[in-house]
Amino acid sequence: MAEAAIKNNNYAVQSQSYGPEARGGMCKAEVIIGKDEIEFPKVEHPDVLLALSQPSLDKYCKETNKDCVIITDSSLNIPETQNKVMSVPIIETARDVVQNQQTANIVALGAVNTLVPMVEYDSLEQAVLKYVPRHAVEQNKKALQEGKRIAQSLVVM
Repeated sequence: MAEAAIKNNNYAVQSQSYGPEARGGMCKAEVIIGKDEIEFPKVEHPDVLLALSQPSLDKYCKETNKDCVIITDSSLNIPETQNKVMSVPIIETARDVVQNQQTANIVALGAVNTLVPMVEYDSLEQAVLKYVPRHAVEQNKKALQEGKRIAQSLVVM
């Protein structure tokens, strides 16, 4: 998302924590996108929270303000919140439609950017495909497209 934002002439910074927790526990990635230079590289008040696991949703949901849009995988139980919550079948789509659950993060990118537009779709696709091996290009294109498709089915046009 950050690279796509830069392609769209925005400023962007991205940070992540992928330690031992990346093997089945919680992982966290933050992206800040803005028209002006970014002075502090940590998210203080997110506009969007994406949660693909119940522990992540339970923990990070509490750290949001009421204006934050929360996007979750449809398998999760939504805690009581004042936030706008959108439940999307991200993991199911990766597993059953794309035929590779490991593409859930790419499905999520397509869905998030459709529900809360941040960057141009072509820029997002270019950024994603820049980092996948040649043999996985078509599968990742499909994952991004499927994320967009499932999100569009939730949005009233």
